[in-house]
Amino acid sequence: MRTAGLVRSIIHVDMDAFYASVEQRDHPELGGRPVIVGADPKGRGVVAAASYEARRFGVQSAMPIGKAARLCPRATFLPVDMDNYARVSGQIMSILSEYSPLLEPVSVDEAFLDVTGADRLLGPPLEVAKAIKARLRREVELTASAGVAPNKFLAKLASDLEKPDGLVEVRPGGEAAFLRDLPIERLWGVGRVTAAAIRSMGIETIGQLARVPATVLERRFGKIGAHLHELARGRDERPVEPFAPPRSVGAEETFSSDHRDLERLALTLRAQAERVAGELRALGYLGKTVALKLRFSDFRTVTRRLTGEPTQEGLEIYRRARRVLEQTPLADPVRLIGLSVSSLSSGGSAQLPLFPDPAVRRARLAQAVDALGRRFGDRTVIAASLLMRPPPK
Repeated sequence: MRTAGLVRSIIHVDMDAFYASVEQRDHPELGGRPVIVGADPKGRGVVAAASYEARRFGVQSAMPIGKAARLCPRATFLPVDMDNYARVSGQIMSILSEYSPLLEPVSVDEAFLDVTGADRLLGPPLEVAKAIKARLRREVELTASAGVAPNKFLAKLASDLEKPDGLVEVRPGGEAAFLRDLPIERLWGVGRVTAAAIRSMGIETIGQLARVPATVLERRFGKIGAHLHELARGRDERPVEPFAPPRSVGAEETFSSDHRDLERLALTLRAQAERVAGELRALGYLGKTVALKLRFSDFRTVTRRLTGEPTQEGLEIYRRARRVLEQTPLADPVRLIGLSVSSLSSGGSAQLPLFPDPAVRRARLAQAVDALGRRFGDRTVIAASLLMRPPPK
């Protein structure tokens, strides 16, 4: 937990019900009312975010939108407005960056800050977290929850315990007391299956798990056993990484009705590939691995991957995804299809050579299309196969 002789001071800032809170801020008439952001409630998508008023009815993120509508029929349902959320996120990250150069955004609405050794400049870490929360409330008009701790795992866990508008500090030396009575599901990596396996050992709390020897956990769970042992004792040596690249870029779509029409699936993939390629170029990344995700009518989900040379071309991403699709049996109708690109590396915005080969010419063409899209709209230039496909809503 020490860096250059100092106990680390990590702050995790997590905006409260971010998408829904932005909508309530921008539409004051929605204040105090249940708001659900996501798919059309008459469709088959999922909840992207729910205000705390909606959560009281049992609505949760990633819940099927139809179920959310049944639980909270009086809610206001709104589509995802990612452009607006990204703009607000930029304001938030700009504020956070004033408190530490070691800022690691985790998503559009949460980030880690390392303020180790900054007491003389900024004050104690807890006071820094209070100042950040106050500025976000004043300048962005949104509330955030924050956790202050000696490492990332504890800071993240602390920020989640007293939402909304919470502030929890775990002081050095207090790790064991903080974790002792928390349920094992609070540990990173412990889902339903792992939790059931741990409970079969008679263990219910993190404190109980911390008393189990690491060798016992390794025999029972393999490599993850050592990881669980470290977390249960409040140990996490991962640094805050301000320039860590995203792990993947992806897109997916839930159909209004299940089907197994290969050409319709392929057309959806073509559109997703162009969207993902555009994001890769905007971020300046190339990706090696293309993953195809299929969810069938019985909710069985399969993921298949194909790795090749690094790329940010929509056509190449589509070709890999289609190759995987054609090799995947469609025994049942498909409910959802998606693709993602991972194994990312920087270099997508590098200087192109004077005498280009075909791949470089395609990259130049993609950059020109991006420029036209930014000036005249996303569908100014699109693949011919997508002309009959309606724009995404």
